Amino acid sequence: MRKIATVAGFVLGFYLVGRALVEPFVIDMTDPSTYRHDWGGPSLFGVLAVHCGLGLIAAAVMTRILIRRRVRTHPAR
Repeated sequence: MRKIATVAGFVLGFYLVGRALVEPFVIDMTDPSTYRHDWGGPSLFGVLAVHCGLGLIAAAVMTRILIRRRVRTHPAR
């Protein structure tokens, strides 16, 4: 069950990271009408915080999990 939760978490994490990478290119940052009704809107800061912030958090959590797993499986000699 734990492996299923880990895989599901990584799939969600990759989705959030992908969305964070694509979001700045999808919206026109100079035209507020392109992001006014998005989550976090009507401000650009709010939209980027909601869409890109979650991706940054997901990337940090996934990196930490992978580093901890690597240290646990390959102890220093």
